[in-house]
Amino acid sequence: MNWADLHGALRGLLRDGAGDFPASGVGLTGIAYDSRAVTPGDVFVALRGLHADGTSFARQAIDGGAVAVVSEQQRPADVGVPWIVVQNARLALALLSVAFYRDPAREMRTIGVTGTNGKTTTAYLLASIFEAAGIRCGILGTVAYRVGPSPADVREATRTTPEAPDVQRLLREMVDHGCGACAMEVSSHALALRRVDGMTFAAAVFTNLTRDHLDFHADMEDYFRAKRRLFEMLPRDAPSLLNVDDPRGASLADAGGRPVTFAIGRPADITPGPLSFSLDGLKFDVRTPRGTVRLRSSLVGRPNVYNILAAVSTAVALDLPFDVIERGVRSLSGVPGRFEIVSAATDDVTVVVDYAHTDDALKNLLETARPLAKGRLVTVFGCGGDRDRTKRPLMGAVAGKLSDVIVITSDNPRSEDPDRIIDEILRGITPDTRREEMRLLTIPDRREAIEKAISLARAGDLVLIAGKGHEKYQVIGARTLPFDDVAVAREALAKRGTWKTSR
Repeated sequence: MNWADLHGALRGLLRDGAGDFPASGVGLTGIAYDSRAVTPGDVFVALRGLHADGTSFARQAIDGGAVAVVSEQQRPADVGVPWIVVQNARLALALLSVAFYRDPAREMRTIGVTGTNGKTTTAYLLASIFEAAGIRCGILGTVAYRVGPSPADVREATRTTPEAPDVQRLLREMVDHGCGACAMEVSSHALALRRVDGMTFAAAVFTNLTRDHLDFHADMEDYFRAKRRLFEMLPRDAPSLLNVDDPRGASLADAGGRPVTFAIGRPADITPGPLSFSLDGLKFDVRTPRGTVRLRSSLVGRPNVYNILAAVSTAVALDLPFDVIERGVRSLSGVPGRFEIVSAATDDVTVVVDYAHTDDALKNLLETARPLAKGRLVTVFGCGGDRDRTKRPLMGAVAGKLSDVIVITSDNPRSEDPDRIIDEILRGITPDTRREEMRLLTIPDRREAIEKAISLARAGDLVLIAGKGHEKYQVIGARTLPFDDVAVAREALAKRGTWKTSR
């Protein structure tokens, strides 16, 4: 591919005096945004970040082989490659990436899933439904990037939605591996930073909107505006699947696409029949304009009813057969780190690992677990460092109201003092926001906290380990250390069994 093939992608973005372009015969090998990762033949797009302007690294990119630079800044006098000045470098990066990889989303049914909670499970459900229909489906999201059918086709997820060139490269890999669909989590960061601009979505899903990411967004309105952008990008006939139990859902009906609503508690296009909950899963029917879908799922709890409704609504709107939808939902046994039961039937306590890391997600988790616990509810959680501090006391208050035993610990403290984070969580646990007989412990070391919670649990108790879910690491200071809640919990359960036997 040469520059002439990509020139049109920047039409409308060029500033007056935009600079020169490479000769039409100059071959291009890629689109880069990190000067350290430039390879010969790349176009380097200089992004303006929070702490630095990528233009400062243009010379490093050129030394690495960049054949052109795209920037919001004017060309320095001593730069020896073509320099193109644009109004918005992030938008330029997205549009160049779509053009370079030949818009792979258009060659599949690419479903964008956005919202605060439920994106990952909804994406996995959608993928399972497509696979049941005989349509190979890729996944881009928080847990992993799956671009093909084999274990070798699964990539570690570095972000929920990566930067534009990475998104387009992964989508192109999916097409090359024969995928006919992609279930893609689309984060508010990605939407605000224009990582998915220029893409062709076949449908978009809104799960819900609750407090999160206020370290990045100015306020909840700003957060919601970012989410809305996904629906504004939809083609007119593409369905927009909206949870109207969330008050924000109805306000998206005029954003774009063809609105299809789902809900549990309000009138909607798609609604469930009577719900049956247990630790073994869910049983319910779904009423749709096309008829009734009869569902059985291994997923647990009311939040997963919403996730299933979101996936089923999408599948119905895309005219997938009911028997395929039923098989797809039934065949998904679970999602890593989402109400993942890690104890065995032979254990006398139930231990669950979950990714819940906001006050609303923690509330949903605890309300799901409460009726399933034969004994007490024991909750282990912390809050991430260098992230939204306002949710810390809110999470403390939720845990205090709904738990019998709380062990507050570290999540990913990053550069913050773990004890300070714990103190901010404790501010939410007051006499008015805690169960009368609740027991409270603070143990900054996460391994020790998990072991303590499982050791002090009584037969019949349910232990919830919240916050990190599928993550296999813990960020402490500048170090990223191996850490897996599931593995640590299973080790603690084995020790508990040994301890019981020795008594």
